[in-house]
Amino acid sequence: MSPAMVVGSGEKGESDTPGNQYQKGVKQLVENGLHTIPKKYILPPSDRPATNSENSNVAKQNLQLPIIDFSELIGPRRPQVLQSLANACERYGFFQLVNHGISDDVISSMRDVSGRFFDLPFEERAKHMTTDMHAPVRYGTSFSQTKDTVFCWRDFLKLLCHPLPDFLPHWPASPLDFRKVVATYSEETKYLFLMLMEAIQESLGIKVEVKKQEEETEGNDNNILKDLEDGSQMMVVNFYPPCPEPDLTLGMPPHSDYGFLTLLLQDQVEGLQIQFQGQWLTVKPINNAFVVNVGDHLEIYSNGKYKSVLHRVIVNAMKKRTSVASLHSLPFNCTVRPSPKLIDEANPKRYADTNFDTFLAYVSTREPKRKEFLDSRKLSST
Repeated sequence: MSPAMVVGSGEKGESDTPGNQYQKGVKQLVENGLHTIPKKYILPPSDRPATNSENSNVAKQNLQLPIIDFSELIGPRRPQVLQSLANACERYGFFQLVNHGISDDVISSMRDVSGRFFDLPFEERAKHMTTDMHAPVRYGTSFSQTKDTVFCWRDFLKLLCHPLPDFLPHWPASPLDFRKVVATYSEETKYLFLMLMEAIQESLGIKVEVKKQEEETEGNDNNILKDLEDGSQMMVVNFYPPCPEPDLTLGMPPHSDYGFLTLLLQDQVEGLQIQFQGQWLTVKPINNAFVVNVGDHLEIYSNGKYKSVLHRVIVNAMKKRTSVASLHSLPFNCTVRPSPKLIDEANPKRYADTNFDTFLAYVSTREPKRKEFLDSRKLSST
């Protein structure tokens, strides 16, 4: 998960002073009417999307990510699909997942209720505004709104999801079907994540052996799938309103995700870009597919074989865009380390062991940028 998902000062609510007007979010700004974006959202020229620049590092064509057919993991083509999965995680750090088993009804209901939440009056949405990183529900704006010097053109709703009975009573009660719809979606994406991680572990060449319980320790290869069953899950619903000057700002800045895998559900409006071979490439949405990306934890666990790749979000002047990210990792009290089965004389350990406290200590002292935290975990000998 990205730094924006966890860091906060714990203050509830915002005042109406001019300095805090942007804390209410970009949807509120747009609804109040504006034809140019405030200075608070204007990036330095070097950080802008630069889509119209002749010297832009933004490719003109869309990127066709590798497509993984989840249904083929069950059957005779499993070895070939595992190889395609390995290639996607090594080369792109991203892939599109189709035939994943989550019904169109569950997906369309999740999209629908997400849109209806952001259609609620501001006063209703504002009930969930907080910068408390431990809050089970957070409504906010930008990327890391307590630290961003320049704000992003994005509002969000973040929900802790696991264990579901602990968090569900805290979720928004409006729209009336919100909890039921999101709980179903949360459970189904959790199961899909676990099935994907089983395949990813196999694609890394890691065979899980049955051992006596007393020989199992936290985070080892035999136990990591069980750790992930009890692991953290966060849902982030992103809303990007139309922007009058989209070339001057971003919906989200370049960043990597903190956990093992992120499962992203997009609508049909383009916006997600990934960095590939030094260029920013736009990911073309596939209806009802998931865009899945490798997180920092999986890069560490794979000892650098699978890549957590920088990505960002651009906005546009005509259409709103909504996405739902489901972020998965180990429990917050677990340590992430490279798999011992991927370490040998030819492939020494490339990353220091890390945990959630280490991450918090790092990002609480600086504005989150790019892949700085993951880079800080790399061992100097690599």
